[in-house]
Amino acid sequence: MPELPTPQDAAEAALFSECWDAVLSYADLCTSGTAAGRQLATEAFTQGIQEARAAAARAGTAGRRTPRLPGIPLLLTAVRSTAAAWEAEGKGHLLDPELRLWLNSGKAARYTGPPLQRPLALRGLKDMQEADAALLWLAEVEALPLPDVARRLGLDPAAVATELAQVRALFRDRCQRNHLDTPMDADCRRYARLLDAVTRASAPETPEDLSRHLATCVECAEAAACLRLHGGGTPAALASGVIGWGGLAYLERRRRAAEAGLTGGRTDAGADRGIAVGAVTRPRIGRAGLLTTAVVVSALALTVSLMQLGDSGGPTSDGDTADSQAVAEPAPPLPSVGSVPDSSTSGTSPTAHPGGSATGTKSGDYDTEPQGTSTSPVKDTPTASTPARRTPSPCRAKYHLDDEWHTGFQVAITVTSTTALDDWNITWTFDDGQHITQMWDGIFTQAGSEVTVKAADYNKKVAANGTFAFGFLASKHGGNAVPHDFMVNGVGCSTVG
Repeated sequence: MPELPTPQDAAEAALFSECWDAVLSYADLCTSGTAAGRQLATEAFTQGIQEARAAAARAGTAGRRTPRLPGIPLLLTAVRSTAAAWEAEGKGHLLDPELRLWLNSGKAARYTGPPLQRPLALRGLKDMQEADAALLWLAEVEALPLPDVARRLGLDPAAVATELAQVRALFRDRCQRNHLDTPMDADCRRYARLLDAVTRASAPETPEDLSRHLATCVECAEAAACLRLHGGGTPAALASGVIGWGGLAYLERRRRAAEAGLTGGRTDAGADRGIAVGAVTRPRIGRAGLLTTAVVVSALALTVSLMQLGDSGGPTSDGDTADSQAVAEPAPPLPSVGSVPDSSTSGTSPTAHPGGSATGTKSGDYDTEPQGTSTSPVKDTPTASTPARRTPSPCRAKYHLDDEWHTGFQVAITVTSTTALDDWNITWTFDDGQHITQMWDGIFTQAGSEVTVKAADYNKKVAANGTFAFGFLASKHGGNAVPHDFMVNGVGCSTVG
């Protein structure tokens, strides 16, 4: 007679069913191949389960709540820490080269250093009740439709939108408290209250001196992203602040997967397939914390077109500041052993590179033909019956408006190159007098309307059909048209903006 799963095994197997595709998606970004991605995802899931068990044990001993992340972000941070362990153990060749550079930089240290120096979004999310944090993450980062979020968390579908609005405000409150608790210099402290007021408004008039400060202070700019209730920047702030490297690439993947209906993770998936709880085909987590299953676990098929973006991390208190009652209080849990989506990886996805880009909803995509040079001989001059030949552009630039306010805006640029690059620079022309004030993952110069961006030391090399990404803050006075004449290393690019 097969061994029946314990309640803990059942809950952990359900967690596996809900979270595996998300964990695998991020692990794939972090590694250099599909097999390595599966291995990293499996090890990270085991580590995440062990961390969850340890946190539950500490909470039981202390008799009070221990701040921790909900399921998916907890496991995604386990992917990052497992990748760091691989690097330390001499297995770094299995990781994405850009991730290896990040792991050995000061940026990575922020996520494991002193609590008050950790990213603000991470601190804010951790200080919320787990049910509230899960609602925020599933809706904002995983981009799941609200009826699916309600079903997964056991919430009332008719009330989930109202609860989400309350949870967004709660997240902002937690971030505001943590921002004020962060050690900061006199200038940052002087602007803290003003920043709070400006980011609460739906159409703020940002004072010029505050705009200048945000353009030069990374920590306050990150705080502004977490505190701004309007403008759609919360998903990017969460992904960057909680995950770290590749957070925004992960965000884009999950958005595209949700649009294509490829986000799995149904706790009742087994019931749909007629698999009984306790059957030998059920995946389960063994007592030793090792991931075991009697069937081969296949990966989520990443069949959507993936746009690779990069990330920037922001400044977390591990103090227990959460309210005693969660806003999104689910129905009493009835964990079932969920089945793993029966899908398979359809190829190795492209590698992501770190960048300060973010995913937003403001800009549309408009294809613009590049200014190409015909290579056709004279005899191929087009006639009424012979179509003109155009030289395909060797690169494609996506200009994405992530956020915009009265005096400024934030942009992410992602460039795909069909040819391998040992180094890169990109130029473009503004039309409306926009002026860049701060940039990440690139070095800019601007002369009037002409902008030139050079690669940073760590992201110069780009593989064939690979991408590089960077982002910037800029000021504007009036119009804010998408720039034109994008060129990479002197060659014209097709653009989407």
